[in-house]
Order: sequence, then structure tokens, then C-alpha cells
Amino acid sequence: MSTQEFRLPDLGEGLTESDVVRWCVAAGDHVDLNEVLAEVETAKALVDLPRRSRGRSRRSTPARARP
Repeated sequence: MSTQEFRLPDLGEGLTESDVVRWCVAAGDHVDLNEVLAEVETAKALVDLPRRSRGRSRRSTPARARP
């Protein structure tokens, strides 16, 4: 089984930080294309983060941000 890293997409307007408010999938869940993985909150909005491919969630905790 291959592993795909999920990176926070560009949230626009120069926003560089966000907080995960809620995980919508648990480890081991099957995830379909465009299914919401998590909700994140920026200084301006609450944003749904969709999955870009189908697969199975291996963990639902974020790794430390990388530059």
C-alpha cells in the first residue's frame, strides 16, 4: 500500500496559518475523491479540506509543518 502525504492547500489572501477544528475521518476509514478530510479555521474563515484521491486513511493526526 502506498502512502500519500497530504499538504494544506493554498488558502489564499496571504494566509499561512490555520488550526484543525475537526477531523472528519478516522484511521482506517475508506475515503472517496473529494470527501472532506478535515475542517480548518483560518483568521478569516472555516474551510473544508477535500481529499484529492481515493484511498484509506492511515492516521488522523497532523505531522509537524515543514517549511
